[in-house]
Amino acid sequence: MSARPYRGDAVTVTFDAARCIHAAECVRGLPQVFDTGRRPWITPDAAPADEVAEVVRRCPSGALQYALADGTRETPPTETSVERLTDGRIVLRGDLRVRAGGGEATRETRVTLCGCGRSGNEPYCDRAGACGA
Repeated sequence: MSARPYRGDAVTVTFDAARCIHAAECVRGLPQVFDTGRRPWITPDAAPADEVAEVVRRCPSGALQYALADGTRETPPTETSVERLTDGRIVLRGDLRVRAGGGEATRETRVTLCGCGRSGNEPYCDRAGACGA
């Protein structure tokens, strides 16, 4: 997976389209920063860096990440949480290691995993099956 960086003076936001489940937390949270009708659709300098970071942390899939200009990145919550949604998706938050397709494990703080087995981006949900519909 490759995340595309959107650089600002105080914060860089990265977006991995393959992980996005279109929860729209970003668009609702800071529409002046996250606007899907504009190119580029992410303009990190349109709000204070701490507000951008707070909204990025709402992204349930982890498709959005951030790094502050001083190098600070998101720290995982001290307790890991696992929630199975009514549609079957599995939302995890914590200090996670996720291995996709037998590859190397990546460190994550937020992920939404497929609960129905139909994702084309296993183990991540891509809304292709019943759990993402």
